[in-house]
Amino acid sequence: MSRLGRVRSETSAGWRSFVRRRTAVFFTFFFPVILIAIFGALVQTDPGDGGLFAEPAAYYVPGYLAVVVLFTPFSRMGSEVARHREGNRFEKLATTPLTRGEWLLAQTAVNAAIIGLASLLILGLVVVMTGADITFSPLLLPYVLVGVVAFCGIGAMLGSYTDSQDGAVAASNAIGLPLLFLSETFISLEQLPGWFEPLVDLSPLTYFARGVRAATYPDAATQSIAGVDPALANLGILAAIAVVTFALGARSIPQTD
Repeated sequence: MSRLGRVRSETSAGWRSFVRRRTAVFFTFFFPVILIAIFGALVQTDPGDGGLFAEPAAYYVPGYLAVVVLFTPFSRMGSEVARHREGNRFEKLATTPLTRGEWLLAQTAVNAAIIGLASLLILGLVVVMTGADITFSPLLLPYVLVGVVAFCGIGAMLGSYTDSQDGAVAASNAIGLPLLFLSETFISLEQLPGWFEPLVDLSPLTYFARGVRAATYPDAATQSIAGVDPALANLGILAAIAVVTFALGARSIPQTD
């Protein structure tokens, strides 16, 4: 079987495994809906008054998308790798032609399909519930795909280096929650202490948020990078991060346990 055939078969198996878990399907799509319902109401309450939600509704679109682009790969990949380790499945995988990189690529493809559907739902709900005036840029698709690759790689590392599924989920939440709120998603850089700015630049999610905001909300006046359009420049940085995290994630997956 060719490499493409192996990846396709594993992707199909991973998708069927996901849709059979009704609870996972429900919360993958339900959690962002609740978040938009709560935050959307807050955004509409008193925008421009200098509080936490002082920006127009369109400013927060990257934050809503980040919920699924960040947390779904973290939790799904982390728990999936940990579950395979606990069941000694990687020992069996080592006896097949499927490599660790191909396995991770297949799982990433499943996550990309799930998150792509969730992102469409989120964008529709944001427009309907918050009245956000956003630009539906063609760059949205590559941002979501590249973001999924980047965070699936990190999720694979979390699952590889924690001692159980519970540990992987706990690590995902411990890392994901600070990243979600401190990467120029819901809180602007101006609202953070000056010393915190270098830390914001270390977060991969920052480049997702800045780029998506530049692509969907031009009025945000996102700064260009070396004279390059910010939507393209941040996508390039995120893509470079994705290559590194995916390679590290594939390398971290054990061959035996």
